[in-house]
Amino acid sequence: MFGVVPKTLWSKTNPADENNYCTWSTRCLLVEDGDRLVLIDNGIGTKQDAKFLNRYYLHGDHSLENSFKQAGFTFDDVTDMVISHLHFDHCGGSIRYNNDRTGFETTFKNATYWSNKEHWQWATKPNSREQASFLKENIQPIQDSGQLKWIDGATIKDNKTNEYSDAKQLGNNISIMFVRGHTDAMMVPHILYKGKTVVYVADLIPSVGHIPLQYICGYDTRPLLSLSEKELFLNRAAEEEFILFFEHDSVNECCTVQKTDKGIRVKDTFTLNEFFG
Repeated sequence: MFGVVPKTLWSKTNPADENNYCTWSTRCLLVEDGDRLVLIDNGIGTKQDAKFLNRYYLHGDHSLENSFKQAGFTFDDVTDMVISHLHFDHCGGSIRYNNDRTGFETTFKNATYWSNKEHWQWATKPNSREQASFLKENIQPIQDSGQLKWIDGATIKDNKTNEYSDAKQLGNNISIMFVRGHTDAMMVPHILYKGKTVVYVADLIPSVGHIPLQYICGYDTRPLLSLSEKELFLNRAAEEEFILFFEHDSVNECCTVQKTDKGIRVKDTFTLNEFFG
């Protein structure tokens, strides 16, 4: 999870157990935007067999279905399913078994599933390094359902100006930024809420422990590009006081960042409920 950074350093923020495993979440975000109910990512899902799931030592009492119930919604209420990228821990919940377990169906039957052509091609014709993360049963049934639509991509890095680019809009209050260091054309949603920008950082910054620039996952396909993308994003996040919403940090739901003599660092950590009251 931390690439070339020595364990003596990263274990200060993410201590490992006796098997060298750290605890991670698959935290999703549900957004009400007018008459739209937008879900961002959906976790591993429930259809994988025990052999697969046991590799990751899943634990904890949380589930997407129970979280929906607590919020007063059902899966059928979702109008838009935004998938940051098609690695199994981000999109596995998109698809479930049908009632008699003879085949697959979409979990969110009334939703438009949003991806982009560039990443879809990358995932459906995967390189050997990422192939184990792109599972056909998570991906092909989405296209077969007829519920799939594309968001046109624009990179975070403008090749001429080397600046952070404006994102593509999805509705009135949600825009999408594209990054290519972790995997090709990953989508990073920005949500405008009560005058603040909440950013679902997905695998651009998996946890608070990944905010220093050099802390980059060993399975990012282009780690030097990840470093550049993080630097551009974090500088703007500090300047504009973005709220970073973490998918994989099991302790910290959100944080803000600030510029220091050592680079961009954490300013405050909190939950969305704590911040907005």
